[in-house]
Amino acid sequence: MNPFRRRFSRNSDGDYAVRIAEEERDLLEYLVPQLRDLLMATSPVGEIDPAARRLFPTAYNEDQKKDVIYQELMRDQLLAARLDALDVLEATTRVDRVTDDQLDSWMNCINQMRLVLGTRLDVSEEDEPTDMDPEDPNTAAMATYHYLGHLLGEILDARIR
Repeated sequence: MNPFRRRFSRNSDGDYAVRIAEEERDLLEYLVPQLRDLLMATSPVGEIDPAARRLFPTAYNEDQKKDVIYQELMRDQLLAARLDALDVLEATTRVDRVTDDQLDSWMNCINQMRLVLGTRLDVSEEDEPTDMDPEDPNTAAMATYHYLGHLLGEILDARIR
């Protein structure tokens, strides 16, 4: 694959060309069920994985009762939307063309994957891809985090062009 070619570009009909390598498609297919499992393991109240908490943010920081009510009311809708987006990404990972709505699903899922990884790795704004230590056991996860950020940026660029 040409490293200077955009991975996503809008076609004249409004759809988007998808030009990602097989390894990138493999990675997305690998991450989809992991994110789905994390989403399905969350509950509206009580202890949840801190990474999942990023996907179901607190609405009322100062009032736990209100937040519990909010989570009980909204969680199912948010969960359904996230799972629907994952289904779309999973179904279109191997295609070379996606619609505007499908690209939205890609963008949402990739952002969720990045949020989960970033939370698990305790990434800060100062962390740079060049700071990775090959001896660190988190190097592969950190590289994936940075890759997802780059991929998300390319999707956003395609959307505004």
